[in-house]
Amino acid sequence: MRYLVQLLVVVATSIGLAQDPPPYHVLHTYTLGGDGGWDYIVPDPPSHRLFIGRENRVMVVDENTGALVGEVTGIKGAHGVAIAADSGHGFATAGDDAAIVMFDLKSYAKLGRIQAAEDADAIIYDKPSNRVFSFNGDAHSATVVDAAAGRLVTNIPLGGKPEYAVSLGDGHVYVNLTDTSEIVEIEARKTTVGRRWSMAPCRNPVAMALDVQHGLLFSGCRSGVMAISDIKEAKVIATVPIGMGVDGAGFDPSTGDAFATNADGTLTVVHQDATDRYRVVQTLTTPVRSRNLGLDPSRHRLFVAAARFGAPPPGGRGRGPMIPGSFELLEIGRWLSTAGPANGGR
Repeated sequence: MRYLVQLLVVVATSIGLAQDPPPYHVLHTYTLGGDGGWDYIVPDPPSHRLFIGRENRVMVVDENTGALVGEVTGIKGAHGVAIAADSGHGFATAGDDAAIVMFDLKSYAKLGRIQAAEDADAIIYDKPSNRVFSFNGDAHSATVVDAAAGRLVTNIPLGGKPEYAVSLGDGHVYVNLTDTSEIVEIEARKTTVGRRWSMAPCRNPVAMALDVQHGLLFSGCRSGVMAISDIKEAKVIATVPIGMGVDGAGFDPSTGDAFATNADGTLTVVHQDATDRYRVVQTLTTPVRSRNLGLDPSRHRLFVAAARFGAPPPGGRGRGPMIPGSFELLEIGRWLSTAGPANGGR
């Protein structure tokens, strides 16, 4: 009898292990090709499209098939994209031109150009104010644009070099300042800076994601941590280790999982056990330098850009040239079973 019990335990354990693989893996790899590097990957969940900045253009990709469905061309130094669905307008930063390009969300035709400031980089849409905010790194400012009219409202000095930002949906926008290791709060309608707080022990915060329900910000920091801030308290409440060279972050409220994509070839999955307790639950291997991330929470899918590179230059400093045609998009999600995708929960 004792032997039978032990045997049953072993069998049950084996079945459990077989049915409990790591929660995230690469579901599909789509080869997109094309010349040039890349930056932000911005999902538009209602249309299941992805907007990817590619140096001189924005690629528009169908999430379901990985097919290229269009491009916004003629952008000098394309970085980020903001989607203003109510007006039917998209906005792309042209970092080399210190400008923002407005385009039509259906035809992808350019509709106008708005002067921004030096190093226009990340860009987001704030629905309550119906305004677009571009974050201009070298200019240490944010450019505010009326999303319906496509006209400049103002430029806001930020007191540091901004990286990524999010809109809370209540009239406040939050942005990482990477050189001062701070978060700055912007009053979207007043176009003024409100509170700011230190990100210590995080250094060089770049990527940012948001838990709207609990009022929490997830900042990916180049010092190898993710810092979680309580917006109401205006302070960091927790940190967890992530990979090095982070440039993308996301948070899926349905699973309680936060994500960081890192240039060292890792995707760190952090689970929210409670609003002040977090732990790393998985480190997924990804191609080296695949540090940009787009999350579609409606499908619980992550999209990560990658490419292959040649040998580094003599002396081993810097990266080698990107191999032509090697640009690809990884779709990452939970393990599949015969029942279909496992969306999971907390």
